[in-house]
Amino acid sequence: MIVKNEEAVLKRCLDSAVENVDEIVIVDTGSTDRTKLIAADYKAKIFDYQWNHNFADARNFALEQSTTDWCMVLDADEFIINDCKDIINAFIADGPKIGRVKHTSKFTSKDGLNYEHCYISRIFPSYCRYVGNVHEQIQSDLPRVKLNVEIMHDGYMETQKHDRNIPLLQKAIEEHPDISYYYYQIAKEYRGLGDAEKEFNNLKKAYKLMDHKETISTSIIVNYMYSIISSGNLKEGLAVFNHEEKFMGHSSDFYFVSALFFLELMISDPRKYQSVLPNIEQLYKKALEIGDTGEEGNVRGTGSFAAHHNLGVLYESTGNIQRAIEHYKAAVVYNYEPSLTRLHELKV
Repeated sequence: MIVKNEEAVLKRCLDSAVENVDEIVIVDTGSTDRTKLIAADYKAKIFDYQWNHNFADARNFALEQSTTDWCMVLDADEFIINDCKDIINAFIADGPKIGRVKHTSKFTSKDGLNYEHCYISRIFPSYCRYVGNVHEQIQSDLPRVKLNVEIMHDGYMETQKHDRNIPLLQKAIEEHPDISYYYYQIAKEYRGLGDAEKEFNNLKKAYKLMDHKETISTSIIVNYMYSIISSGNLKEGLAVFNHEEKFMGHSSDFYFVSALFFLELMISDPRKYQSVLPNIEQLYKKALEIGDTGEEGNVRGTGSFAAHHNLGVLYESTGNIQRAIEHYKAAVVYNYEPSLTRLHELKV
């Protein structure tokens, strides 16, 4: 781990990891709180490191301090949420490769608390090394496999990291202007700051540069559609939807955000776009058919409770109260509070 002033979350992280590992290596980049004292309680090997605005350098310094053959990398605002010791041991025994853990990020939106899933390379032979000054990645030709190790991340709930990350990502973009990944990551930073236009502009660049082979391709497309809505650049959305529907046919998130897009399009000019109303219903139904997959970029609820609730709202707005109630009730099965509230208001 590399850390700085993480006393609020470090214990939670180490509690989740300590039973799964043989040693804990903590590289501190300048903490002024109790971070190192907390790490010492876990008999961690603690090393000071002069921060040079390059995450790969700091990660690699930490890896060089390890005495084990394999390493697992965590951030302080993450914690393991499943019983995975046997899974990790079996993975290691099977030979050199890179384990991509299921990484669930908690974030807030206008709909409340949401959870987004992705897979990140975090368990690997200790000779592997990172590249990239920010949102660093393991550079290796070893095969990468999904591993049933689940990590929860709530760092996006905090905002102080944007000031640190944006300049690093801007520098990465200057050095690699043709790589979609950095535009995608800086767009996420601007989303956290509520700057919809900068988020849109960077996702537009990421979308134009992507070749549909990147692991984040689906996330780029879905987030681009959300940014088209939030920034009001609706004229971009129809072309994206028509071009990507076949490629994104597996994604409940794509159909969910597309339904939101067509609704916004209809609201923007009801006379011109009234005919898209049936499309909205069908898109939510497709999202429900696919369900919550837990795959790369999937936001929990787009294939279940959120789609049911939005269908309920759609049916209620067109006067079909009985069908609205059916979908609100389907969402309540997942304890979805907005649907429960709406049922109470309808006196159901």
